[in-house]
Amino acid sequence: MSGAMGDMGVIAVFLIFSLLRLSGAEISSKIGINYGTLGDNLPSPNRSVVHIQAMKAGRVKLYDADPEILQLLSGTKLQVYIMVPNNEIASIASNQTTADEWVINNVLPFYPDTMIRVLLVGNEVLSYYSDQDRQMWYDLVPAMHRIKNALKAQHINNIKVGTPLAMDIMRSSFPPSSGMFRHDLVDTVMVPLLQFLHDTKSFFFIDVYPYFPWSGNPSHISLDYALLKGNVRYMDPRNGLIYTNLLDQMLDSVIFAMTKLGFPGIRISISETGWPAAGDVEEPGANIRNAATYNRNLIQKITAKPAVGTPARPGVVIPTFIFSLYNENRKSGPGTERNWGLLRPDGTPVYDIDLTGTQNLSDYAPLPRARNNMPYRGQVWCVVARGADLMKLRPALAYACGEGNGTCDALAPGSECYEPVSVIRHASYAFSSYWARFRSQGATCYFNGLAVQTTRDPSRGSCKVPSVNL
Repeated sequence: MSGAMGDMGVIAVFLIFSLLRLSGAEISSKIGINYGTLGDNLPSPNRSVVHIQAMKAGRVKLYDADPEILQLLSGTKLQVYIMVPNNEIASIASNQTTADEWVINNVLPFYPDTMIRVLLVGNEVLSYYSDQDRQMWYDLVPAMHRIKNALKAQHINNIKVGTPLAMDIMRSSFPPSSGMFRHDLVDTVMVPLLQFLHDTKSFFFIDVYPYFPWSGNPSHISLDYALLKGNVRYMDPRNGLIYTNLLDQMLDSVIFAMTKLGFPGIRISISETGWPAAGDVEEPGANIRNAATYNRNLIQKITAKPAVGTPARPGVVIPTFIFSLYNENRKSGPGTERNWGLLRPDGTPVYDIDLTGTQNLSDYAPLPRARNNMPYRGQVWCVVARGADLMKLRPALAYACGEGNGTCDALAPGSECYEPVSVIRHASYAFSSYWARFRSQGATCYFNGLAVQTTRDPSRGSCKVPSVNL
């Protein structure tokens, strides 16, 4: 029975994709950019819009509805995607007036001079799991309905409503034909969401990063396959479809999951993808060579004419946004979180990139050698970053030591690491000790940008600084 159902799913996908090809003639294949602002050293919005235009992006996606940015985008011919923040979903879901006011305040002052084309409700809403977050799951689709109604009330019919989701919505994604959504989401969220997207002819927006499955299992997934090099082949054993890259594999798993719920025709849009150009010691493959290779190959694929699509949907345009415009230094978490940008904060490129896809790959200058494609094995310490603000170090030191569990016992007067009395040395010990003790509970070596990982042992004499063994 499962084999028969699988065959029926494949047939449904292939019957529908020809219709998608016909209906997709008006959809632009120009690459979009995610414009995030979680940095304290980023260029002004005015300068940023200039950068986006100079890069010849076709779309820009914001993580809010910043009025200054929306005004600056007026008349630029950039298709603009705006977002309802997660913390506003509940109030919009429960009250049509709140939804109406959101549209009146955040869309009407700029539309149509600013080419707002998509209004996204929330960001990766289904990736949060507290009881309060789960309520947000159930509020998501009602909020989308209310926003759509608010747009209709203003006679705005060319702004689509959607929501970007992450790949953790999947219960199974390999092989692609086995794609299924998580059981806890199917009836409560996914079916109503897919019905809404179907009825409104909107897109299924997915944040898809081949870097994460590859970096989590680099010995079993080919790096070339993750980087879209096209020199590795994989055949889905259930339907015989041939895959030459991990991105297509991940996208098609979502397509097959939608098909199994009775929605084979909803279009896919890649709301985020990219590759980090740097990261922590424990994050393999995060380097300029891989980032440039992935994004250049991605652009070639997405902008190709005729459209390439995926094995399950050949010839279909996939609207795609690269993450992100800048390296954002206020993003928390591991080092890769602050190194997805195409541009540095000063506006210079991290590596050369042509968003139009017209530059041949062979015409780019040679890239620096990749030195971290294999996972690091050994000791790692967490120390004060070069140039860290001394005024901010003291409260960070107090925080690390205040967590207890003997984190800073060695820094007590007369103990082995008390001398020399230095805020930087004490903070480096505290950061490393804290990270070593609490890493298993999710602690990172970040401390609001004051700390970095190192493979150089900072221990001196009898003062042995705790480390993490990778």
